[in-house]
Amino acid sequence: MDDIIRISTNTPWEPMFGYSRAVKAGNLIVVSGTTGTDENGTIIGINQMYSQARQAIANIASVLARAGASLDDVIRTRIFVTDMSRYQEVGRAHREAFGAAPPAATLVEVRRLIHPDMMVEIEVDAVIRAVDVPASAAAKPTAKAKPRARGKTKSKPGSTARKSKPARRK
Repeated sequence: MDDIIRISTNTPWEPMFGYSRAVKAGNLIVVSGTTGTDENGTIIGINQMYSQARQAIANIASVLARAGASLDDVIRTRIFVTDMSRYQEVGRAHREAFGAAPPAATLVEVRRLIHPDMMVEIEVDAVIRAVDVPASAAAKPTAKAKPRARGKTKSKPGSTARKSKPARRK
């Protein structure tokens, strides 16, 4: 596996808690729970679940870009809200961001988040797909392999390999 890359966004909670905003391992990117804060850690949209969800998703998009991915690469979201009765607000922000390529998703109500004004926290998993190779550049087979005779194995002199019997068809 390729090296593991840890990405920090320098939010106040990262060093206090001891975590990375995102970790990239090969083509997998895992983004920690992300809230609706600006670059200074100020909460956006006090008592506005939709605004907080949009900001959290924008923050996720930013860290994914730093890891070489985008929202289109997200395969799973986990959303934590403090008031399930307002799920439609979060759903609207989620649909706007992921509508063209909806990921698997989970929505859970929690008692509270790390700050009393935070209403939404979102984490994602993303997979960077291999770049498509044009058909004209794709490798073409040069020769067909010869089929091996059934029931025979090749062995080097002095080896203990035995001939196998052909499999019976039922």
